[in-house]
Amino acid sequence: MKELIVHKVIYWDVMCFLSIFGLNGRRFLAVTIPWISRSADGFLYPVIGFFVYCMAPGYAADFILAGSFAYIFEVSIYKIIKNNVKRNRPYNELTGVQNGTVPSDQFSFPSGHTAAAFVMATLLAYFFPFLTILVFLWACLVGFSRIYLGVHYPSDTLAGMILGVLAAYTGIVIIT
Repeated sequence: MKELIVHKVIYWDVMCFLSIFGLNGRRFLAVTIPWISRSADGFLYPVIGFFVYCMAPGYAADFILAGSFAYIFEVSIYKIIKNNVKRNRPYNELTGVQNGTVPSDQFSFPSGHTAAAFVMATLLAYFFPFLTILVFLWACLVGFSRIYLGVHYPSDTLAGMILGVLAAYTGIVIIT
């Protein structure tokens, strides 16, 4: 019974992946999706912290401290999971799938880009609620981009979302 459930989950994961990856002929997506994915490479996060420091100094210390704890937690759990699950990336498993970006490591579960994006989105939404829709839209697009680029399955990005939100709330709880 357990094997049947796992098989069905993997089947739907692959079918959803192929549906999203199959959008690869669209020019608008081909131009914008790599940029969305790159926006979660990590270089923007210190810039956002600096921007918060300049624009909302009353929130800066808590934001930066919560973010630091959150990212330490997220990266630690991410590495433990990734190195134990060792799920191959879609382009290594599925015929006709090529990666549209070079991933930072070998395995796909969970999506680190998605986790990091959801850490930042959750922190920004907590400290600046008026940004909630915008930042979570961006974080969801990061997850979508990782599937579209052939480096993650939908379940990888779902796990990244969960990890990112939990890590952000861990950071927030620590500082409050």
